[in-house]
Amino acid sequence: MKKSAAPGSGRDADGYLLRAEGITKVYSDGTVALEEATLEIHTHEIVGLLGENGAGKTTLTKILSGLLPPTRGRVVSPKGPVRFASPREALDFGIGMVHQHFALVGTFTAAENVALSHEKPFSRIRLAETRERLEALMEESGLRVPLDVPVEKLAVGEQQRVEILKVLSRDVKLLILDEPTSVLTPLEVDELFVLLRRLRDRGTSIILITHKLKEVQSVTDRIVVLRRGAMVGDVRTAEATTERLAQLMVGKTIATEPTAVELSAEQVPKTLSAGRKKVPLGEGILHVADLVARGNTGEIAVDGVSFDVHGGEILGIAGVEGNGQSELVECLTGLRVPISGTATIRDTNILGKDPRQIYRLGVAHVPEDRWRLGLVLPFTLAENAILGVHQWEEFRGPFGFVRRGRVNQHVRQLMERFDIQATGPNAPAKSLSGGNQQKLIVGRELAKNPAIVVASQPTRGLDIGAAKYIRDLLIEMRDNGRAILLVSADLDEVLALADRLAIMYEGRFMGESCPGELSREQIGMLMGGVACKEVA
Repeated sequence: MKKSAAPGSGRDADGYLLRAEGITKVYSDGTVALEEATLEIHTHEIVGLLGENGAGKTTLTKILSGLLPPTRGRVVSPKGPVRFASPREALDFGIGMVHQHFALVGTFTAAENVALSHEKPFSRIRLAETRERLEALMEESGLRVPLDVPVEKLAVGEQQRVEILKVLSRDVKLLILDEPTSVLTPLEVDELFVLLRRLRDRGTSIILITHKLKEVQSVTDRIVVLRRGAMVGDVRTAEATTERLAQLMVGKTIATEPTAVELSAEQVPKTLSAGRKKVPLGEGILHVADLVARGNTGEIAVDGVSFDVHGGEILGIAGVEGNGQSELVECLTGLRVPISGTATIRDTNILGKDPRQIYRLGVAHVPEDRWRLGLVLPFTLAENAILGVHQWEEFRGPFGFVRRGRVNQHVRQLMERFDIQATGPNAPAKSLSGGNQQKLIVGRELAKNPAIVVASQPTRGLDIGAAKYIRDLLIEMRDNGRAILLVSADLDEVLALADRLAIMYEGRFMGESCPGELSREQIGMLMGGVACKEVA
């Protein structure tokens, strides 16, 4: 009998676990998402799947996990061809996928959602067994979530952890993760990677979809690159360089700037001083003092936060999702009424006002959840482009009717200025890739000529090209004298963009600094709740 390769070698001498052969996927509108793609997965292997938004990564993994049928091609196991009619059949085979778009029942708790995903009848006994299993998984992985709170009341990052735990509880043979680290702290990312390596060493195959080159190089054994639906690279991680991977992804050489590729803490001060012009600090735009607000479950989510944001600067707020960042942004954009405190835009109170009134004061809002708060997916680009601005006089005709011609002209200008790839103003927003959806939101908000931009997770789930574009736009706005409040769970992004940095934990600011004053490890400790004096 043949012996298996050593764990982490990326190959199994007994053969492959699963192979996709010549997979082609053509959607009903004629879009070719995949073209003759072939991928082989082995046991004891973590495969990184790289590619720009719209490259076909999610389509390929949806076919492997039973969500989509291929137009042509087949999926083969060592026992012969397999075809999954549903994700349930794929799970029965041993394939589980954690999607970027969550598949959770909002009114159910985390424990109930996990129990519901199992085949056995839903019961109190089953729920108790699930809780016991989840407690062990959380202890093992470090992925903590409240088990008895309805998931609709959890932060986006916490919901993602529920999805990961839900699939891990099935003891799958192939685990597919779509952007699993986008809302985790550096420590939690390290803990997740330890878990992934442990699963790999036990024989579990893993496909990791990510846009973070540093991550894919640190945890994978092999990296596969997709571009425009075709496989353009399949390299061993030990032989891959950042520059080569970036070139494979976009088809040309791109500069690995701090806004495109993650920085170490030592690089931040040098890069900021060399790559960005100094802008005189302008007037105080946003003033917040002693702000207190409750979360969806009634607990204090924002606990006495105070800060100012001036024109010509980016104030970055770092922290693990679920520590009050979402509630803070909602208070400042009219989506949540706080308990107490003050918040003013140029000395005008904004607390308690509705979003439209706040927008008229010069606030632009890039929301953390573009599918729930940023866009109406069935609406066209034209309809989405004027959300929140439909009362502008230039778009209003007689009797309040919308001037379609002017709206379409406005959309075409946005498409050109912000490089939004779409068939035209009448294309539904759901037909766009994630990167182009985000560009549409950013373009719509920045076109309002705001005094301050409140950007929450502006590059989540975007490839390096789209992320660099959004980050460059924020820097351009800052250089033009605008105030930017950046909230991001991506510590590298905050370090690369912010002029000042605040770390938030359990509703409070643990400390403020400029990039370079604290090491990445010290910032990570603050994000985990360690007191500032202990970090020092």
